[in-house]
Amino acid sequence: MALYAIGDLHLSLTANKSMEVFGEGWRDYVPRIKAALSELTAADTLVLAGDTSWGIDLAEAEADFQFLEQFPCRKLLIKGNHDYWWSTISKMTEFFAEKQFTTLDFLHNNCAFYGDWALCGTRGWFEEDNQKPQNAKVLNREVMRLETSLKAAGERPILCFLHYPPLYQGYECPEILSLLNRYHVKQCFYGHLHGPTIHRAINGSRGEIEFSLISADALGFIPKKICE
Repeated sequence: MALYAIGDLHLSLTANKSMEVFGEGWRDYVPRIKAALSELTAADTLVLAGDTSWGIDLAEAEADFQFLEQFPCRKLLIKGNHDYWWSTISKMTEFFAEKQFTTLDFLHNNCAFYGDWALCGTRGWFEEDNQKPQNAKVLNREVMRLETSLKAAGERPILCFLHYPPLYQGYECPEILSLLNRYHVKQCFYGHLHGPTIHRAINGSRGEIEFSLISADALGFIPKKICE
């Protein structure tokens, strides 16, 4: 029994948008993901920190969910910036029930529990999108979603999962970081950074929080084991 996390699988079994076009680091990434996830058991929990499927809607992403369903571990999905299939929780839950995807659930405006830990998270926000006119609105919404998740933890120690990095070399999101500190988050895991930008990631302690990059190519497509 263990808790794992990985982000940015970018599965495209139907969408035909293979990440292999981005270089050798992504060669054979789907078989590599399959080999790694095959090591997990039904007693394990896996957090998928966004950009899980390239599907533009639930129907196009179905093959990717079916791929994930073959592995018996519990899976908690967070929204990423490329998860165009993401809909309302009710619609996604209904779709998963109809397709009998019993191992997939969502970390969105809520928290989940693993042993004594509360698992909290949301997509977050990122400097890349600062020029978009809706930036402030989306940032405020993500801050509210994160706080809703953190409040749901109660008195349990918190592990936080984001898609966007709340900080990296030369950048930080003070609104997100303020919440993490206010709720005494112990560890924060994030994805989104790929290729050359991996070198700008912050891994290690900053203040009272330990930060870890968990994008798939940064991890060599092997989920990060967080605790047992």
